[in-house]
Amino acid sequence: MTNLNDLIRLISDEMRQRKEEGCDISEVEARFDASSREDLAELEEILRELESLPVRDDFPYIEPSTLDEIKAQRPDGPRRMEKRFSEDYLLDKIYGAWLGRCAGCTLGKPVEGWHRSRIEEYLKLADAYPLDYYFPVLVPIPDGFPKHLENHGCMRGRVKRMERDDDIDYTIMGLHILESHGPDFTTADVARTWLDRLPYHMVYTAERVAYRNLVMGLQPPESATYRNPYREWIGAQIRADCWGYVTPGYPELGAEFAFRDAMLSHVKNGIYGEMFVAAMLSAAFVTDDIEEIIRAGLSEIPAKSRLAEAIENTIRWRGECRMWQEAWERVNERYGHYHGVHTINNAAVVCLGLLYGEGDFARTVSISVMGGWDTDCNGATAGSIIGAVLGAKRLPSEWVDPLNDTVRSFVMGFDNSRISDLATRTLKMAKIVLEGR
Repeated sequence: MTNLNDLIRLISDEMRQRKEEGCDISEVEARFDASSREDLAELEEILRELESLPVRDDFPYIEPSTLDEIKAQRPDGPRRMEKRFSEDYLLDKIYGAWLGRCAGCTLGKPVEGWHRSRIEEYLKLADAYPLDYYFPVLVPIPDGFPKHLENHGCMRGRVKRMERDDDIDYTIMGLHILESHGPDFTTADVARTWLDRLPYHMVYTAERVAYRNLVMGLQPPESATYRNPYREWIGAQIRADCWGYVTPGYPELGAEFAFRDAMLSHVKNGIYGEMFVAAMLSAAFVTDDIEEIIRAGLSEIPAKSRLAEAIENTIRWRGECRMWQEAWERVNERYGHYHGVHTINNAAVVCLGLLYGEGDFARTVSISVMGGWDTDCNGATAGSIIGAVLGAKRLPSEWVDPLNDTVRSFVMGFDNSRISDLATRTLKMAKIVLEGR
């Protein structure tokens, strides 16, 4: 039975989503505002009306959700970047990406969901602004900040491993899907693996809705759309990494793998975020030119999408603004209206970190986290990409040694995995993918 409060919340969230997708919600919004909010049948009718709204004719974006339509709307791009890889080279890059992802995620985890201003305030109180290492512990924790920071396992001096986080769970899930089903895995394979390996209470927003929909018997793509107002949020973007790790030099293929995964729970820019990151990671094995890497990602998503526009603007603002904080203000002014865990604003922050980090690991992940919003996701994504660029041997030991080559996970069978073992297994899958090209 539908809970009245849950339905009211769903309509409110769906209202925001439909407006962002380019629908005129004014009449439905007026009807919702005038409703008693106590009549279940009336609210269900309002939701159906909201879901059936067409995109406005004057909406300036073209945002399909099928692979063929996405490919038709993307700009020219490398698709395949020619380079021969030795096994040692590939392993170093893959291990670097895994380590960078874990270190970046660890950096952002204590301040997940914080606004940039709050992060800056804390760091200045700790005499640690700008950030250049894991967050310091202030004892006692100042008023207005969460007290759990005092005992948080991801703070400076307390990091002993990569603590469990959904950002890393999904990278592990990608590896398990490939090991179980090979490069020809399907979205249905992803769905079954979720149900077999992931606890429901440890997935969130769009993933939790899609999981519920699967249990109800819905299949992709309906699993992504039925009563899912989070379908363009960041959840798919954080699942991108393993697809890029196993497709070095093949951004088109990395993006295709990402699409198969993303369509389980997301549409439009939610899908594009995962494709964008996977393609960037594929390119990061071939070039250390950050803008070239970002443009390889852009080449796999629709050119007239909101995400592509945001990333193009971020690249332009990098050229116009000397300091990352100035560019962040422009990102915030243009895209700060999105929810703190939306794909678009967070992808822009990741690109700020990459562009202003200029190939330096600490600077890249620190800027990506200081930008706020979904900090563990952004630190993880930026760390993964710059980790692939640099390779494990060139990562700063002070960042990776505290991880003790260990990751906690709620994915069944993977808790307390060795990061190096995950990298070796990923290399095996990458070789299988490359041999099939």
